[in-house]
Amino acid sequence: MGYLDNTSITVDAILTKRGRELLARGDGSFRITQFALADDEVDYTLFNENHPNGSQFYGEAIENMPLLEAIPDENNIMIHKLVTLPRGTTKLPIVTANISKIQLSLGATTSVNPNTLNFQGLANVTEPGGYLATIADRRLLVAFEGVGSAAASSTARPFSNSALSETIRGTSFSLTAINSTTLFGTNTKLLTTLTLEGIDSGARVTIPVEITKEVIATSNTQGVTGVTLT
Repeated sequence: MGYLDNTSITVDAILTKRGRELLARGDGSFRITQFALADDEVDYTLFNENHPNGSQFYGEAIENMPLLEAIPDENNIMIHKLVTLPRGTTKLPIVTANISKIQLSLGATTSVNPNTLNFQGLANVTEPGGYLATIADRRLLVAFEGVGSAAASSTARPFSNSALSETIRGTSFSLTAINSTTLFGTNTKLLTTLTLEGIDSGARVTIPVEITKEVIATSNTQGVTGVTLT
């Protein structure tokens, strides 16, 4: 990561691995159809209403701040996206979930159901466009699935040797922990995070995820029928 010279207007764009693959096809597969704006590098506390040179210089320090180079990592760039809300909005939307911390044992599954407070004047709703769910370390889940309209799911565990994030879409989500102790080493638990972002509101919340090194014991019981149950 580095800084850009903001003395002139600069557009800094880089492609992800998937973007480079589409561009290399040369068949028009690569098309930019959407974009987002963010203000991650802006420190609004520098806005000085007592500047000795008057109101024209209130935001001088902010305007002279260095800009960050683009990087293809949603966990470290564009965290604070700019959103458009209806005129007269007095409360910012807040994303919440049915669970504040995810704790899973080996092979266990749980569901996460996000909702948004203060969205379009309503107390608690599911956003029409759904939500984006980002797991910071995809290796810790054997299944990561989105439920609902336009949902996307991932049932494979790609790049098992690298701690990469993965994002899917849905109105609710199902997470199944790994059923192997390979990644644990001497640790008794592995930690990561799940970030939920409302597609319509831009609001987001991060939930801690804990996978415990717990093996459910099995026992054999033989009934009078001679059938062995495990």
